[in-house]
Amino acid sequence: MIHIKEIDTPEELAIAFSIRREVFILEQNVPISEEYDEYEVNSRHFLAFLNDVPSGTARMRSTPKGIKLERFSVLGEYRGKKIGTELVKNLLTKCKNEIDSQVYLYAQIAAQKFYERLGFEARGEIFLDAGIKHIEMHYKEKRS
Repeated sequence: MIHIKEIDTPEELAIAFSIRREVFILEQNVPISEEYDEYEVNSRHFLAFLNDVPSGTARMRSTPKGIKLERFSVLGEYRGKKIGTELVKNLLTKCKNEIDSQVYLYAQIAAQKFYERLGFEARGEIFLDAGIKHIEMHYKEKRS
């Protein structure tokens, strides 16, 4: 069973950071200086649990462009079990109260089709972020 929880303790945030470290820094070679940023404090962080085991994480924050969903990461041994899908759906549900805000994310090109299946559409040109090709994607369904 998958359960998503908004992080509310320093211990839970440390678990989320360790998942991001495993996925982004160790697996994808993202520099530590680019993975953790000044937005950590102002973001809402979430943990995904599969059968009570922390297995994924994500965060969301308000920006001048709208609500940005980011830092989606699922530990390798838990991929293919719908954890990423549940994380995205949960964060989209949390956005429903922000009626006038556009919801967007920067998707790694390898994950573009995944986000398209969840209602996002690509906009603009491909760009590099932390040495990885990304594309900006916007949620296209009405949330009100």
